[in-house]
Amino acid sequence: MDEISKQSLDLHYALQGKIEIVARRHVETREDLSLLYTPGVAQPCREIQADYSKSFELTRRNNLVAVITDGTAVLGLGDIGPAAGMPVMEGKCALFKEFGGVDAFPICVDTKDTDRLVETIYLISKSFGGINLEDIAAPRCFEVERRLKELCDIPVFHDDQHGTAIVVAAALINAVKVTGKEMGKLKIVINGAGAAGCAIGNLLISMGFGDVVMCDINGIICEGDQGLNAGQEAISHISNRNHEHGALADALKGADAFVGVSRPGLVTAEMVSTMNRGIVFPMANPVPEIMPDEALRGGAAVVGTGRSDFPNQINNVLVFPGIFKGALSVRATDITEGMKVRAAKALAALVPEDQLSPACIIPSVLDKSVAEAVAKAVADEAREQGIARVPSGGAEE
Repeated sequence: MDEISKQSLDLHYALQGKIEIVARRHVETREDLSLLYTPGVAQPCREIQADYSKSFELTRRNNLVAVITDGTAVLGLGDIGPAAGMPVMEGKCALFKEFGGVDAFPICVDTKDTDRLVETIYLISKSFGGINLEDIAAPRCFEVERRLKELCDIPVFHDDQHGTAIVVAAALINAVKVTGKEMGKLKIVINGAGAAGCAIGNLLISMGFGDVVMCDINGIICEGDQGLNAGQEAISHISNRNHEHGALADALKGADAFVGVSRPGLVTAEMVSTMNRGIVFPMANPVPEIMPDEALRGGAAVVGTGRSDFPNQINNVLVFPGIFKGALSVRATDITEGMKVRAAKALAALVPEDQLSPACIIPSVLDKSVAEAVAKAVADEAREQGIARVPSGGAEE
């Protein structure tokens, strides 16, 4: 056990949980009791019974997100089960509150059955203003999100997919500026064709970065390959336009950018040296596909990782608090592709052009102004798309 792991474990023993429920008004008198509970509370119930939309005005639902997992793909730990995933879900909830002012509640569901998981989440959805799916293994995560978006009247967002995609897109926007590369003409290699990898690929293609070449453990993915899951099959039709075949090393030859969402040690300095002044984002945690010093030794022009001890930390905390803050503020019914694109551009724009450099392409994860900027972009897009149920306001600080 390394030192940070030991310190974290000691802290978790001391805290015995990272979040708690706090009443928004104390019960100190009989009048308080009558107003907050019986008999007065009956009237808000009647109002909601008569008008469902009042549930967002008369309860905390307007600012409450469920952070839900089945424990099958927790961080880099894999299928550790719902109970063991609880510390991560609590941590996510703490970040929601700290960075976005959004209340969040962890829910760990003990099933690997897709139908039961979807049904469970749908049945509790009326308690929340949004659903943040977390650490659900691919390919099941694709179906779970798709079905819940069809069933629920509140935003459903799988952060491992789309939060990762948005922050990568924002970092890549600025890396392209730093390197002088040309949008639309990039060759981008993504290693790891799971939930995050497929979502990153889809977003980068939709934003017009260029050609994306997906790779998995078997090498380059090409349209027509056998044994692809649903997410891989879908992206195979819009990626790898030159129908390349081969291993990851083959894909990297002449590539402008690499994004790793796979496992440690898969990329060498020699492989980076075959790239075209490569933008290298090895994001496996805690150990990336290649360490930054090795990537730079291989000639990388810009390097970003998921770690906090190197420049350019590409982390989802820059995205999900603002995404939900914005969606909740206008009571959006969905989180759309347009909202993701707008969020990525807003995040990238937070680094002034005169401050852009190979070591500065993304805001600090500790910059609490980020969530506000992302939230505004998301809310504006929701209004323009006509999926906002209120003009503005709704989520409170």
